[in-house]
Amino acid sequence: MEWVFDYPDCEILSLVDFARKVRESYWGKNFEFCSIINAKSGLCDRGCSFCAQAFPDRTGVKVYPLVDEDVIVESARRARESGVRRFSVVTSGKSVTEREFERITSAIKKIRKEIDVKVDVSLGILPREYIIELKRIGVERIHHNLETSREFYPNVTKKINWNEKFNFCKMVKEEGLELCSGFLFGMGEDRRDWISLADSLSLLEPESIPMNFLIPIKGTPLEKVEPLHPITILKIIVYFRLRFPKSEIRLCGGRERNLGELMVLATFMTNGFLTGGYLTQPGRTPDEDKALVEALGFKLVL
Repeated sequence: MEWVFDYPDCEILSLVDFARKVRESYWGKNFEFCSIINAKSGLCDRGCSFCAQAFPDRTGVKVYPLVDEDVIVESARRARESGVRRFSVVTSGKSVTEREFERITSAIKKIRKEIDVKVDVSLGILPREYIIELKRIGVERIHHNLETSREFYPNVTKKINWNEKFNFCKMVKEEGLELCSGFLFGMGEDRRDWISLADSLSLLEPESIPMNFLIPIKGTPLEKVEPLHPITILKIIVYFRLRFPKSEIRLCGGRERNLGELMVLATFMTNGFLTGGYLTQPGRTPDEDKALVEALGFKLVL
């Protein structure tokens, strides 16, 4: 499959069309939106080189503790009204405290009772008993990105062990929940890392693979990293589409900045967007994204 990366740039349209046909053979014309709430911001000591929340004093990112459960519920309500099918509660830091977990699960119970939306969580590395409880209250999917390859990960942070992240993802699957796990491209890694990461994901068989692309944020160690060329990004998407035809592939953070006008081509190969913003960075509105996917002939799953 590595041949994808050596495919002539001038023939990228034929490569994209091949991946589009693979996507449609498994998924038809269905397309789905998800959104998130940054429920606890900036309170993280993990030092990830790409993250504004790891360096709040330098980046000026908002810092606040876990929001009230009513704020989480109302955010889910607004997301659903905008056409979002999946809503995720996201917190900064390696994990959550027992008190935080209780507040989050209380909010999820309210959402499940009052709003017709699928609820996911991204709460860091959790103990097994928390995963079991999340499943019991109706959470179907847990998100935890591997971020990059095992080999490149020490360039991201030395405060978290990549194997710990991988083993947590395995535990999510062992407990019968769906796994959403992907990566952040453009941190200085190369194709060897993309292939290695794909090999790792193939062992996990995630139901959803979010594709994030670096937004260089002033004040982070990666603020001056040169972006990947949009054609290279398209080849990465083709590669993962072909290797994971049965997984949802979602375009997430940095898609607008990194792909530009070529985001249209990327959309043909993918299953959904993270819409409405990316933790500390703004994004396209659901209305803008809806207009795009409908113009391309997709059916938005509501």
